[in-house]
Amino acid sequence: MPDLADPKFNPLLAGGTLPQDVPPFAGIHPEQVTPALTQRLAEARALIARLTRAETPATWEDFAQPLADGLAPLGWVWGIVGHLHSVRDVPEWREAYNANLPEISRFYSELGQNLQLFEKYKALRNSAAFAALTPARQRVVENEIRDFRLSGAELPEAQKPRFQEIQEELACLAAKFSENLLDATNAYSEILTEPSDLGGLPADVLESARAAAKAEGKSGWKFTLHMPSYLPILQYADNRDLRARFYRASATRASEFSDFGSRPEWDNGKLMPRILALRMEETALLGYPHFAALSLVAKMADSTSEVLAFLRDLAAKAKPFALRDLAELKTFASETLNLPDLQAWDVAWVSEKLRQARYAFSEQEVRAYFTEPQVLQGLFGVIERLFGVRMCPDSAPVWHEDVRFYRLETAEGQCMGRVYMDLYARPEKRGGAWMNSMLDRRDRQTPVACIVANFARPVGGKPATFTHDEVSTLFHESGHALHHLLTEVTESGVSGIDGVEWDAVELPSQFMENFCWDWQVVTKMSAHAETSAALPRALFDKMLAAKNFQSGMMTVRQIEFSLFDMLLHSRFDPERDEVTALLREVREEVAVLFPPEWHRFPNSFSHIFGGGYAAGYYSYKWAEVMSADAYAAFEETGDPLDTATGRRFRDEILAVGGVRPALESFKAFRGRTPEPEALLRQSGMIPT
Repeated sequence: MPDLADPKFNPLLAGGTLPQDVPPFAGIHPEQVTPALTQRLAEARALIARLTRAETPATWEDFAQPLADGLAPLGWVWGIVGHLHSVRDVPEWREAYNANLPEISRFYSELGQNLQLFEKYKALRNSAAFAALTPARQRVVENEIRDFRLSGAELPEAQKPRFQEIQEELACLAAKFSENLLDATNAYSEILTEPSDLGGLPADVLESARAAAKAEGKSGWKFTLHMPSYLPILQYADNRDLRARFYRASATRASEFSDFGSRPEWDNGKLMPRILALRMEETALLGYPHFAALSLVAKMADSTSEVLAFLRDLAAKAKPFALRDLAELKTFASETLNLPDLQAWDVAWVSEKLRQARYAFSEQEVRAYFTEPQVLQGLFGVIERLFGVRMCPDSAPVWHEDVRFYRLETAEGQCMGRVYMDLYARPEKRGGAWMNSMLDRRDRQTPVACIVANFARPVGGKPATFTHDEVSTLFHESGHALHHLLTEVTESGVSGIDGVEWDAVELPSQFMENFCWDWQVVTKMSAHAETSAALPRALFDKMLAAKNFQSGMMTVRQIEFSLFDMLLHSRFDPERDEVTALLREVREEVAVLFPPEWHRFPNSFSHIFGGGYAAGYYSYKWAEVMSADAYAAFEETGDPLDTATGRRFRDEILAVGGVRPALESFKAFRGRTPEPEALLRQSGMIPT
């Protein structure tokens, strides 16, 4: 049996020094994880012991740089493991991830509380040499000092073990929350055999459903709770009972309800109070009034009151439009569709009928024009026009046959970074869309990013087609990737998206979405699946007319989630209050749509319970103000693809990473602070 602690037999141990290279995914297996992490953890602890000796000078060259470089191999291994856990959540990878999660959490908790490291950074900050450091290195040092304080380095020694226990348990609970949601999503499916049940469903959706049933050796059409299957049922299925069943199955995932395949051990309702209690305890140890205050220390917003005022002001502007949207929907349902008792599982279906009646097109009609190869060509064209770099197909080991790999290079052929694209839904993949950073930019090391989505895969030998919303999602995640890849900063901690305030990190991603509405872009990235014809201008004009269809309802929905998150982490007591009661209170303040009492939205709110958005979900709307205002700078030139403005966006936003506060970067690009008028105009809430 090979020695898995030997780099010859364990690719996770290959490349133990910088620069690292793309992971050898084809040769990575779950049984290699523990030996690799055991070795890398031992190396990291030995490094820390050496650098914290009294004789080690508190300088950048002798201390800070060796620490960052020496910890990189451990981060490389755990980054790969975490990524594979999200895209290949099969039992073997789940076991490998969860078996090592407590030890990894313990190490990073110990690292953050290491008083000797903290003192070295403070000594460097207070030294005469600090002034001679580059702005990037100064920012790294200042961020490290802040993060040591937030990690409990200044706690009394008697309290540090408990703080570490909290971090370990929170990490395990977050992983369990996401796993429960995925398991509950996979637990429910239906195979329909009667064509009469399928009325209204588009042909390509039926083709995918038939292929899914055939893959199991069954006849008929298989539907699941994964978005490419679930959303068309809610939006197009004329069978109201079918819509109601799937709506309830989705709405009660990972909850106490088990009538649609969920199990008691997957109930996230049992995890949420514990997660919130641990966050409260962590906050109290660090001396903050609540978790939201702790969360905002490293964000743009100064206080919870500022965030709440921002959300409530936006809600006040949007709610009249949301009420109008709802009134129109109810009237249309009653008078045109003979549906006076509009229910939650009817909303998407009635909305699609209203859209078609008002604007004379359907999303499926549009979808036929957005074939995957043409969309990618259009996206790559925008990137090249704006930022002067091109995406070139490349090859590398991948974790699934669907994954593609690209190289980002300048006109002169210089490689700026590399990116994986994993776009299709799979049962073992976590839901949603995201960007993972695999490698940062460093000296002699180019960055690597992963764009992950859950779109419908191609069937019948034809290319995949995307809805316009999915095209926007692809542009969004590409914006995150560009932020990571186009940085010119080589210092770990402030390179790319690292060190950027959480409520500003969505600026480049939301900015990129705007180009999905530019005719120059759309005409080049559309090619009909059957005829290869570009999207007709008349159809695009209908899409533009419908761009803000129900934007009021969508805006207050996002505010509902954001306000719930912020209040949950600023005034909620898990021993006294109920999560569902708080959500009901928030809905009464800002919402216009009220789901059934048995709806368990919080149980699937993985952004704040399984991800990094706790007390930070407001970031989407906060950054949207900046992204809309940034795009307005392009509109003001008369050409949304203006190359000079694109280069300025690259230089002042993307290239600088986290070297300076995001507000300073925005002002350097725009010449002033962000203003909300562009967002309100884009959303149809003030006249164009």
